[in-house]
Amino acid sequence: MSAPKVLVLRAPGINCERETHFAFARADGAPEFVHITELLQKPDRLFDYRILAVPGGFSYGDDIASGRVLAQELKSRLGGRITQFRDRGGLAIGICNGFQVLVRLGLLPCTRGTLDEEVPLTHNLSNHYECRWVTLKTQKSRCAFLPAGLTLRWPAAHGEGRLVPKDEGIARLLADEGYVALRYVDDRGEATMAYPQNPNGSPEAIAGLTDRSGRVLGMMPHPDRSFLPTHMPDWRTTLQQRGSLPKDGDGMVVFRQMVKEARAES
Repeated sequence: MSAPKVLVLRAPGINCERETHFAFARADGAPEFVHITELLQKPDRLFDYRILAVPGGFSYGDDIASGRVLAQELKSRLGGRITQFRDRGGLAIGICNGFQVLVRLGLLPCTRGTLDEEVPLTHNLSNHYECRWVTLKTQKSRCAFLPAGLTLRWPAAHGEGRLVPKDEGIARLLADEGYVALRYVDDRGEATMAYPQNPNGSPEAIAGLTDRSGRVLGMMPHPDRSFLPTHMPDWRTTLQQRGSLPKDGDGMVVFRQMVKEARAES
């Protein structure tokens, strides 16, 4: 069975595409870099892939607002092809700036099934850029490929990561109907609003969302910076105590599970 093809999007200001490409290749996917200009010139090329990955960085310098320019390009030029890609069985992931793009595009959380922005992202409550390791717990959610109950450590690096639902009804919907895929947790593994464990102040400790279909996943922290065992902050201590390192770092589960799901559905 051939490896699922992964479109790793490139655009001005994106700077995590190499890590994302490497992680998918390590997960036995078949990643390819595709620049936004190439995709907009031939938008049906999207359907050649099983997975769409929008990496982190500062697309177009985050002018106007984080991820907005790239989201507008995708929305205006690709139109309904993005939802068609999802509905035909495609999977999508957005990491940090990529998550911001998918939210501004309306692909996340997409509770009504249409590309309508429902949960904007805004500046962290700390009012500055946060760069730190955080602890996360995967939730029982709609997501088709992220197992529940995992405790993971990934680095966060963002200035605009606070999700702000427009009304309490949407906030309850996200929490109660399985759209919340990842939460920030404290040392006891409990969801937390406390800083710095929750680095941006997102309500309900939301660190990542899926959509109605469960085929799209976005998160602010970076699995692409924690997929190797030597990425982990305590890898030397682990090596001393165990005499060896685990096969993967905590972020690798996302890439392996996406490739596994895409292969199973091929």
